[in-house]
Amino acid sequence: MIESINSVAERVLFAESLEEKLKLGPLRGKDLKLGKAIKTPNFPCRNDLLKASANGLRADFPGITRIENEKDRGKMLHFLANHELLAAELMALALLKFPNAPKEYRLGLYDSMREEQIHTRLYIKRMKECNVTLGEFPLNDFFWRITASVETELDFISRMNLTFEQANLDYSRYYAEHFKIIGDKSTALVLEKIYHDEMKHVGHGLKWLRYWKKVGQSDWDAYTGAIHFPLSATRAKGVAPFNEKARKEIGFDSEFISRLKVFQQSRGRTPVVHWFNPNAEVHVRTHATGKFLAINRFESAIENDLEILMTAMSRRDDVVLFRTPPSLSHLESLQYAGLDLPDVISVDELGERKLGGLRPWAWSPDASDYLKPFSKMVSDKAKEKWRSPVPNRWLSKKIGYQLEENLNLTDLNRGLCRDKITALSYLKGDLIAFKPGYGCAGKGLRISKHRTNNLESWLGAMIRDNGFVVAEPWVQRVEDLSVHYHVNDEKISLLGITKLINDHRGRFRGIEVAPKWSKLLSPEIAEFLFKESSFLEWYQKIIPDGLKRLLCDYQGPVSVDAFVWRDAKGSLRLRHVVEVNVRMTMGRVALELQKKIAPNQWATFRIEKKDTYINKSNHLILNDPDKAREFLAIWETNKNEAV
Repeated sequence: MIESINSVAERVLFAESLEEKLKLGPLRGKDLKLGKAIKTPNFPCRNDLLKASANGLRADFPGITRIENEKDRGKMLHFLANHELLAAELMALALLKFPNAPKEYRLGLYDSMREEQIHTRLYIKRMKECNVTLGEFPLNDFFWRITASVETELDFISRMNLTFEQANLDYSRYYAEHFKIIGDKSTALVLEKIYHDEMKHVGHGLKWLRYWKKVGQSDWDAYTGAIHFPLSATRAKGVAPFNEKARKEIGFDSEFISRLKVFQQSRGRTPVVHWFNPNAEVHVRTHATGKFLAINRFESAIENDLEILMTAMSRRDDVVLFRTPPSLSHLESLQYAGLDLPDVISVDELGERKLGGLRPWAWSPDASDYLKPFSKMVSDKAKEKWRSPVPNRWLSKKIGYQLEENLNLTDLNRGLCRDKITALSYLKGDLIAFKPGYGCAGKGLRISKHRTNNLESWLGAMIRDNGFVVAEPWVQRVEDLSVHYHVNDEKISLLGITKLINDHRGRFRGIEVAPKWSKLLSPEIAEFLFKESSFLEWYQKIIPDGLKRLLCDYQGPVSVDAFVWRDAKGSLRLRHVVEVNVRMTMGRVALELQKKIAPNQWATFRIEKKDTYINKSNHLILNDPDKAREFLAIWETNKNEAV
């Protein structure tokens, strides 16, 4: 008599011995329906050796870097065998939980369960040849905990076939290739068989997703709508090269493949949420003076066009909130260029997930207001919690001037001016630069040698809108630098130094980075900084100590701008502190991008006007050019100078 599908499933799920669990049923079992679904057990029946670790013990996964060692190879196969056994048990559970599912679905599920039994047997055989037995290392129950609670057939195929088994399209092919490289053809053949079987299993899931989804619903929307935290589509791809070819052969449509390829969400770590608010100084100015000043066209365009820059500071499992998310095709191009993308979403897609912190461009009033609704979602253990706006002076020119005062670096030829008379008193025949109190990137700068009606009008307007201006000599600058720090638990870490590219009026144009920042300097300037100016002592000790005293109760990025200039006698001089930026900066963006996509290479980061930009083959356009209104963020790698 042919054994029924249900009786085979009961044996796989409830037998205690491995031998019974892996005993194959007939190639085509009889489908005698139960009529009543079983209740989900806490865990499949297993003997003591095969039970999941109850005390939280976990074995470390060797990974491909250790598979040349026979014991580690056996340990890796031990992980994979447990996954296959759990998959067989979960498929048995689904057969017993959904007795009234369509017959064709149940027959396909039975075939998949049978193949999972075979996979387990193949792994165990190879493990024995590596002197490892199943149960020798702690066994985890992650697949069971995540999948066993399914309530519908659609729920099951979404978690099992379209998530865990789809990820194995990447893993099995990737591992097979590496076992071939080390000459282990036997394990490679096992993985190749599993790879081809997984293609059938995933195809089975896709077929029934289309059967059960709502009319008019896309495959992607049906799939993502069916999975819930802690699962996400991130789990449907491996931490291995993305196997697009297999997914096309299975029959996934191009939208599904593209969306999955760029989709990113935490696999367990609570994500930090990043938000781009580059007009922080405008909002602080309004807060400080009580005078509302509308954001102008270019400020609005910067806010809209350059949101992608927050991906530089993010990790793969973080979240970046977008006002205007880039297109899928653009995100794919960034991935192809080597940029690891976080979860790129609009604010209404964040949901109610637990968060590991909040990280805006700057903690200005607009950021505090915008991010406050998410504060209750931040873990108590997170360091970067929601906070009220930083003091106004931290996002003004005052903070740099205050640091200079504290370090005895002030000069009688420059100062803060709260009225026109004081400002005009600095005009003594040489060029003087006047900066608005809340300006940034050289915007709003006015340079003058003489008192004029236009200058007086401008000073009056700037002092009215900002509360003060800064007056300082306009000198012959020969090199502009930005020194980048990060404050964490009152510890200030020096992260790196970048070279600023400014135009002839001191306005920001770009950043240069190199594996060793000193290589960006001419021999003359390098010798001056390291031999005459005590540069390293200043920026490794003196200035960090000064910042620590100034920035109480602050966590986050800080940058100090400096420049080298030439005096009337031709001698080089160092202006140690030009500005202090208690926020993210373009220089910090460039530093982080270098780590991600151009380590050990020289590179240039620039902001270009869209209407005048000329594309070049070695340029990577970071923001989506089709959605940009005014500006493009350009990353240019000089491969000829790679170390």
